[in-house]
Amino acid sequence: MPEEVPVAKLRNVCDPASLGFSSTADLPGLETIIGQQRAVQALEFGLAVRAKGFNVYVAGQPGTGKTTAVQTFLETVAKAEERPSDWCYIHNFADPYRPRALRLPPGGGRGLQQDMKSFIQRARKEIPAAFESDVYSARRDAIGAALQRQREALLAQVNQKAQQEGFTIQATPVGWMVTPIVEGRPLSEQEFLSLAPEVREPIRRRRETVETELKRSLKEARNWEREANRRLQTLNREVALNVVGGLIEDLEEKYEALPQVVAYLKEVQEDIVSNIDQFLGQPQPETPAGPIPAWAQELPFRKYEVNVAVDHSETVGAPVVMEMNPTYNNLLGRIEKEALYGALQTDFTLIKGGSLHQANGGYLVLPVEEVLRNLFAYDSLKRAIRDRQIMVEEMGERLGFLTSKSLQPEPIPLDVKVLLIGPPLLYHLLYSLDGDFRELFKVRAEFDVRMDRSEENVRNYVAFVCTICRREGLRPLDAAAAAKVVEYGSRTAEDQDKLTTRFSEIADLIREANFWAQRAGSAQVTEAHVRKAIDNKIHRSNLIQERIQELIQRGTFLVDTTGEAVGQVNGLAVIELGDYAFGRPSRITASIGLGQAGLIDIEREAKLGGPIHTKGVLILSGYFSQRYAHDKPFSLAARLVFEQSYEGVEGDSASCAELFTLLSAISGVPVRQGIAVTGSLNQQGEVQAIGGVNQKIEGFFDVCQAAGLTGDQGVIIPESNVQNLMLREDVVEAVEQGRFHVYPIRTVDQGIEILTGRPAGERGPDGAFPEGTLNLLVDQRLREMAERLRSFARDSGPPAGSQAGEEETEGQ
Repeated sequence: MPEEVPVAKLRNVCDPASLGFSSTADLPGLETIIGQQRAVQALEFGLAVRAKGFNVYVAGQPGTGKTTAVQTFLETVAKAEERPSDWCYIHNFADPYRPRALRLPPGGGRGLQQDMKSFIQRARKEIPAAFESDVYSARRDAIGAALQRQREALLAQVNQKAQQEGFTIQATPVGWMVTPIVEGRPLSEQEFLSLAPEVREPIRRRRETVETELKRSLKEARNWEREANRRLQTLNREVALNVVGGLIEDLEEKYEALPQVVAYLKEVQEDIVSNIDQFLGQPQPETPAGPIPAWAQELPFRKYEVNVAVDHSETVGAPVVMEMNPTYNNLLGRIEKEALYGALQTDFTLIKGGSLHQANGGYLVLPVEEVLRNLFAYDSLKRAIRDRQIMVEEMGERLGFLTSKSLQPEPIPLDVKVLLIGPPLLYHLLYSLDGDFRELFKVRAEFDVRMDRSEENVRNYVAFVCTICRREGLRPLDAAAAAKVVEYGSRTAEDQDKLTTRFSEIADLIREANFWAQRAGSAQVTEAHVRKAIDNKIHRSNLIQERIQELIQRGTFLVDTTGEAVGQVNGLAVIELGDYAFGRPSRITASIGLGQAGLIDIEREAKLGGPIHTKGVLILSGYFSQRYAHDKPFSLAARLVFEQSYEGVEGDSASCAELFTLLSAISGVPVRQGIAVTGSLNQQGEVQAIGGVNQKIEGFFDVCQAAGLTGDQGVIIPESNVQNLMLREDVVEAVEQGRFHVYPIRTVDQGIEILTGRPAGERGPDGAFPEGTLNLLVDQRLREMAERLRSFARDSGPPAGSQAGEEETEGQ
């Protein structure tokens, strides 16, 4: 019979003295990523390669701290890099619907914005003052007076000539009119038409001559007026340039190293000079809605503003942007609109940069699930990375909807490292289904859920605890409490030699332990507080477990923990309820009879068995054929079932228990009901590892403890699962006192010997099993059943079906 698992191997206890401190307050904080060397190497490689497409997909399960770790890692790397440029949007004087992008040194965007604001304020004050000066008024009046003198002289000359011809020139609302004079008075049109034709005709010809001369004179007057206006405009331009030119020159000297800015300033100067009226405070016409409000009167001056889309004046190193809500607009930016008289309008000052703008020249971290969930976000992100430019456009245009006339801002060159954070499954799906993804995200940094429980990692683990306490203002942990946290890490990892990297769970444990320490008035978190935190966390989630144990105690669920029975074994299963999993013993029974149906899985027939469970049952058939059907047909009709199972059954961890049930039913040898079984099986009879071994052992232990521990109870587990044992202290204590047992097995024969107390027996050279062994009883019973079935078939003719003439023999 196999030996029990030594007590020392039931739980890898962390000795507080080995930690080398009395309190975590004495330790330095953690400054590096622990237990993720593979992921760190991938990150270092992906960030160092500047070639196109070497962006990074950070894969890992939730709770492993990958987002925080990546942020910390990037901030450390980014501090040593240069700050990227600022980006501004400015008015395009040639095409207002296509705003231009302006690149400036870090912090230069805010400076230019303030300079332009001050420049316009001064221009709006100094230009009107210059145009109100006496010098300007005198020069303007001189131009007007000269024009007036020329017009009066010309009209006098034309009027004199008209009088010589017998006409007078009169001004009317519709223009100048040449009127004939007869007998010293002007004639009306009716009087003129009433004249005799021989009198009227000569007058008409002379009037045409006078009208021609009048038109020529008026044309000349208009030329003089245009010349006067030109001279006035030249005067206005000279005055405006005298004011604006000096202000612009100051700015040009400041930005002489930036040709784009200097060119922009020249355009601003030209536009101001060409639109000087808007600076002179000319009265605005009223609209149908009334006078134009003051804020609307400021709109003409907005074209001289500078819209800072990206400002790195306070950035240290390269930017690191964590965008947790990567909508289309949050990524690519947006063009906002404002209402004016019931209509929506926009301009370049309403262009807002997105996360790509802010991260340009640095690093952008995105949760891939959110990127895929938001419309157009993923496609637009790929396009920006592929084209290496950021284009701000309205989503309505992407959708093909009819929209009001909008802007088309100039694209901004893009140089950014994008890191997508998500589960490994999404990486594989995107890599398989999206050709662009594999070209744009060539580096995968995968965070593991476990790390080795080495001395160095244990020290780092405790340093992480210290960091959490300091960052959140929690009480320090003493050495014993820290040791329990380390053990909890191995328990969560389900491995004695591993620690979980689900740091969110460890942090939650520390926070809850701090709560209990605070309530107890303790200055430190002790081992008792950590234990209480663990126990209370379980208590909040184990209501269903307690109800099941209560049903077992009251006999509603039939589970025997003492005595013996034929064809009946206690199997162990794990029930997962979100954040909590527990073990539940289940009675497995078998019934056998004559026939050729083989093994019938009632769970599968009832459509309650999953594919892996079905595979485990089929492996049992292979084991029986390999072990017992060498010299006889396998003539058996057996049925397996999980009693009182009302939900689906999945997994192959019950295949050992099912085999032991069948061996007991076939041989008629009873098995111990105080021993529960878990383990997977292959066709060679070797026992394979299973999951949830700690929960399964503890689940059966709780049932036995409730019924009363007799010292004969225990659990059979695969030997390969011993390394996964991190049992509760009360289970370890019961094993140490001999009140409970944990048996590791490598083969089926070892397990059946524990359950029946009989040797299993190996087939000898002659092909027979030794006397007194259980395998001999099974072999004999199968031979007997095969002979009886053959005899029955000979006496009764061919069976009507595979189970014709079946003689049932209940094995329980």
